[in-house]
Amino acid sequence: MGFVLDTADIPRGDRIEAVYAAMMQASVPSYVIHEDPDGEVRTRLEVWDLGDVNVFTARSTGLQLVRTARQARQDAAPVIALSVQLLADGRHEQLGHRQIVRPGSLMMVDLSSAYDFSWSGDGAAGCIQIPIDQVGLPIDVIRRAAANLRTSPLYDMVTSHVAHLVRDAGRLNADPAAATLGRASIELARALLASAAHVEPHARAVLAETLLTQVRAYVRRHLADPDLRPATIAAAHNISLRHLYKICAQADFSLEQWIIGERLQGAREELLRPESRRRTIAVVARRWGFSDPTHFTRRFRRMYGLNPGEWRRASAQNRTGPDAEP
Repeated sequence: MGFVLDTADIPRGDRIEAVYAAMMQASVPSYVIHEDPDGEVRTRLEVWDLGDVNVFTARSTGLQLVRTARQARQDAAPVIALSVQLLADGRHEQLGHRQIVRPGSLMMVDLSSAYDFSWSGDGAAGCIQIPIDQVGLPIDVIRRAAANLRTSPLYDMVTSHVAHLVRDAGRLNADPAAATLGRASIELARALLASAAHVEPHARAVLAETLLTQVRAYVRRHLADPDLRPATIAAAHNISLRHLYKICAQADFSLEQWIIGERLQGAREELLRPESRRRTIAVVARRWGFSDPTHFTRRFRRMYGLNPGEWRRASAQNRTGPDAEP
């Protein structure tokens, strides 16, 4: 499910109050100050859940968000945000650190402490919000990392990942793997923060773990591509095929078998959905990257003990049997 507010649907006199209420629901308590409260206030906010993570996007005429120390102390569930600026320069100040956040840049906001963030004119930003207890790093490490994100070799990778989540949040929220993608995003955030804070001596292990997490996230986004294979995955991450196999071996992880397993699981879940009843088994196979329906059927039976048609019929009988819910 998602939450969307668009002031285009709200009378002008009610917009400022509506934006404030929506901001409180979408993020954490803060003061919302509009650059021109007597002018044309235009704001669109969206929040989409990915398991324990949510994606929050804001597009608005000029505004300022001020979170006071008192508001932060009253927050029982502290959160961090990794935010990509999309339009206009963002101005951010927190814990004595000031920065200008250009479009395309990533910043971290510790929502458990006071901050001041703003932009002038039409602007936009999107972030992932993660409960601090899910990050798995001490708060001093997280805060040390905030001022040093660009020093990490993971900065561009995580920036691209967050930008992708922000761009496609609604579609990703509806995907069966949304919660898994959220967990992968938490792992990426943890690795970026540990790297930016120069946590030693595990920097090399952090890099390898993060790259493998990124590979998994990439594969899940491209499962339906029949050309998905190790060579294309390596090329997409600017590494050699040999290096890709090396990090998989270090993690005792069979890439090809995992891809097949993920595709089979996706096809199995699709066969359960009422809207897929009119699709042939061959169409479902192609939708999940299997160009050969016979190969798909053989692998499906090996994995689940039934062929796809038998699985579909058995599932339909379970839904319509005497114990089925109305």
